[in-house]
Amino acid sequence: MTASATVVQERAGAASPAPARARRGRATLYWIAKHAIAIALAIMFLGPLVFIALTAVMSDQQALTSRLWPDIWNWSNFADIFEKAPLLTWIGNTIMYSVLATVFMLLSSIPVAYALARFRFRGRRLAFLLVITTMMLPPQVVAVPVYLVWARFHLTGTLWPLIIPMLLGDAFSIFLLRQFLVTIPREYSDAARVDGCGEFRTLVRVILPMAKPAIAAVALFQFFYCWNDYYGPLLYAGTDLDNWTLSLGLAAFRSVHRVQWNLTMAATVLAMAPVIVVFFFAQKVFIEGVKLTGVK
Repeated sequence: MTASATVVQERAGAASPAPARARRGRATLYWIAKHAIAIALAIMFLGPLVFIALTAVMSDQQALTSRLWPDIWNWSNFADIFEKAPLLTWIGNTIMYSVLATVFMLLSSIPVAYALARFRFRGRRLAFLLVITTMMLPPQVVAVPVYLVWARFHLTGTLWPLIIPMLLGDAFSIFLLRQFLVTIPREYSDAARVDGCGEFRTLVRVILPMAKPAIAAVALFQFFYCWNDYYGPLLYAGTDLDNWTLSLGLAAFRSVHRVQWNLTMAATVLAMAPVIVVFFFAQKVFIEGVKLTGVK
């Protein structure tokens, strides 16, 4: 190799990083332009969460002022809220309400959805129509008679009037599960019956493993609804502080003389954290279940 060729190669190697950086820059700009709407929507949705998180570590004097970045990071706010309010009691009540209601809903809704999807009987369409009709009935319409029923059983002031009805099924969950179960080929059920399985064993051993995405979707829908429910706990447990949930507690979280928004935001962060963690770990199966059940 001659000396001139070596010089040319060295110059080419020295000049190559610049075009490579230019290509990477153009690729980055192209990616930003292609996903501009998604980026704008992400900022729009993440903005309030960032504002809540920053306010949670501000001082009381700085909260809700024009200074959006904390001057001093007051991590002690998260400890102060446990001293100013029975937050552990509210968290325990919320977990009990959400978990029990979700479990009871699954135990009662899955058999109903299975019967509507797999059995052929007279009045099946009418029964499914009645299930859908109950979804259109606002809960406020039957609030007074239902409240009087639970008052006769002396269960008002507790969360049981919200948990026990889940043993009778949930119309929205039945609808979603039924929509998924009708897509499972009947050949699987027929093969299980040939092997000697009854309906219950077919449901447990064959259908449920194939319906895990739909079950996860309805379970998360129910869990999130109960975790954020305000109307139900306010109606039945609003008079008993020991049975309050996080939604009620956060709505009434006040200091003696004025609102301390930094502590309120700190309590809000703690209330959101479990839901975010649950969705983070169950995101894949949740999205798959929603997609397969046909919900847009």
